[in-house]
Amino acid sequence: MMLKKLCTIFLIMLLVLSIGVGLKSNVIQAKELSVNEIVRKAYKAANYSGDDERGVINMTIVDSQGRKRHRELLKLKKDIEDNGDQKFYVYFKRPADVRKMVFMVYKHPGSQDDRWLYLPALDLVQRIAAGDKRTSFAGSHFTYEDVSGRALQLDKHILLGEEDGKYIIKNLPKDAEDVEFSYYKMWIDKEIFLPVKAEYYNKQGSPYRVITAEKIETIQGYPTVTVRKVKNLIDGGYTVIRMSNIEYNVGIPERIFSERYLRRPPRRWLR
Repeated sequence: MMLKKLCTIFLIMLLVLSIGVGLKSNVIQAKELSVNEIVRKAYKAANYSGDDERGVINMTIVDSQGRKRHRELLKLKKDIEDNGDQKFYVYFKRPADVRKMVFMVYKHPGSQDDRWLYLPALDLVQRIAAGDKRTSFAGSHFTYEDVSGRALQLDKHILLGEEDGKYIIKNLPKDAEDVEFSYYKMWIDKEIFLPVKAEYYNKQGSPYRVITAEKIETIQGYPTVTVRKVKNLIDGGYTVIRMSNIEYNVGIPERIFSERYLRRPPRRWLR
């Protein structure tokens, strides 16, 4: 009888412990699902895969009349600190009218990024002003800010809900005068935390621009958007970016992200 009582007490204790662990797990999960944690995870997944990255970008620009232009670029990216400062180097390879152009960014989350554009025809290094970050990148429907990423601190984030395995986040700019949109909504995959869609709304509250992840692949263990599209919902024009030959953790030296290498591209890293 005593043994039976002890077994019963032991089972009750296990049940209480399991309930406690379950409650603790739910608390942790609830914390992970806070809107700030969601957007931080999405920001990391979208921008900080590996310590550095190299890849080829093929860009197709289609205007409102269906006319196409193509660009081939080579992209180098290096993290200076985890989830912090980054440096970008984008070299234009084709066509001839943009060949040898270089776009370089020093990304500073929490403050203004530094951006430069090298124009080989003029042998001119042009600083891109902070106010120009929302302008067209290389004549495409992407902006300079789309290329390097928008800092989380620039927006207030509101969790609207969930849909088809995705979090839906509304992002309100803290400085409304700094951007052309009134807000944008973002759909974030709940499993891999990559943003798969962003829809921008004008000052009248109507959607006018949408960015979608058309294809996602896992490369060296990192979920990676390899095809991305941005579309102008007003005139129907769009741009598609296809990434290929992506490599992470290849040991890109920080020294190549300098004005010297704007004029003299680092050939070894652009092959």
